[in-house]
Amino acid sequence: MEFKNAISDTFTSCIQRQQSSKPSVIVVGGGISGIAAARMLNDVDFEVVLLESRHRIGGRIHTDYSFGCPVDMGASWLHGVCNENPLAPMIRRLGLTLYRTSGDNSVLYDHDLESYKLFDKEGNQVPQQIVIEVGETFKKILKMTEKVRDENQYDLSVLQAISVVLERHPDLSQEGLAYEVLQWYICRMEAWFGADLDMISLKSWDEEHVLTGGHGLMVEGYYPVIKALAKDIDIRLNHRVTRISNGPNEVVVTVEGGRNFIADAAIITVPLGVLKADLIEFEPKLPEWKVSAISDLGVGNENKIALRFENVFWPNVELLGTVAPTSYACGYFLNLHKATGHPVLVYMAAGRFAYDLEKLSDKDAADFAMLQLKKMFPEATKPVQHLVSRWGTDLDTLGCYSYDAVGMPTDIYERLRAPLGNLFFGGEAVSMENQGSVHGAYSSGIMAAENCRRLLMERSGFLEKFKIMSFSDDPEFPLQISRM
Repeated sequence: MEFKNAISDTFTSCIQRQQSSKPSVIVVGGGISGIAAARMLNDVDFEVVLLESRHRIGGRIHTDYSFGCPVDMGASWLHGVCNENPLAPMIRRLGLTLYRTSGDNSVLYDHDLESYKLFDKEGNQVPQQIVIEVGETFKKILKMTEKVRDENQYDLSVLQAISVVLERHPDLSQEGLAYEVLQWYICRMEAWFGADLDMISLKSWDEEHVLTGGHGLMVEGYYPVIKALAKDIDIRLNHRVTRISNGPNEVVVTVEGGRNFIADAAIITVPLGVLKADLIEFEPKLPEWKVSAISDLGVGNENKIALRFENVFWPNVELLGTVAPTSYACGYFLNLHKATGHPVLVYMAAGRFAYDLEKLSDKDAADFAMLQLKKMFPEATKPVQHLVSRWGTDLDTLGCYSYDAVGMPTDIYERLRAPLGNLFFGGEAVSMENQGSVHGAYSSGIMAAENCRRLLMERSGFLEKFKIMSFSDDPEFPLQISRM
């Protein structure tokens, strides 16, 4: 279908566009990246329409209030509690509280394990000295994988590199309970990437730029940030984009049902999983270099099973974990009561295990989590409510967190975010230095909007300067942080 045919039924939109001298942009995707892009362009007086397939905004940021308290079923942490974090000014202005769960030295984990209890499969608590010692050993193993990386011309998985290290250094191998604790550390590392270690590139797993200040859990949830960003933006919910036609000077975006939207440019911020599944048709088709970038970058998965109880029967620690002979069988609960005061535990699963959990009904998933909990606390009472996420099979996400897959080309991020004529690309996946983070997704939306703005202003022969951040970075509003 030629471009002119795609706009044949957009007469009304064309008339409206001709009556306005403002540059016009369609943003596809209502996660924080798309909302950030729309916010920035709206603030510089562009005509902006944001199309979101869901009945809500936020994307994989989803704060659920059905428990009577905020529970983030997607993103939960601010990774980097510091002024350099681009979300810090807004969080300060909104007066949102962060519960810090780690310090500056935490590269792989959102917890320092200063407040935790681990249990074996019989329900016996693992001595904390063993956990500490195995943790130090795991750090040494990961450090030694650098030599394996330097020695190999071709990329390996992180798991392959760990195997090589343990073959060379039998003294680092663990047995019995210590081996199961090592598997728990691997489980936590896999949770960071949302993927199993045999899928993660040795070449680039540790290249992420982690901001200082540690990791802060959003006590009131992330929705207040989304709500503030989305204020006064023209957002169309339940508008699933099926086709994007890119012409010389305009873009036509078609949604389910056949309605077309026309604008000077479009910013695409849908999740990587959606792009991989070809759920949006592009005309002309995306070039091979863009398609291969989408194909070659990995997309992981992480799910949560949230349980609300009448009474608290567990200890006042941040994490409750179970060790096992394989990382797949390990698990852990986040204790929201410690951070927020609400009697809620959240079981978390990543990688292949997260996909397997999605094969269960919500009730069966909650029952599974309770089985793990009862191993630790036989007196555990039944939850009064439960929530289960399904990010891997949700057609609006099809996974969460991008990761560097084994053998991935080095220029993949440049190709992912590179514009195509009037099309610009944002989203967590294009953020090389801040993968898997909310501030990375936010920054990618800002970058896409700035590139889009620059193109349209240059076309009109006028390029003005403006301040990108809409929220004042006022030191009179400090970040509110609690701990322990």
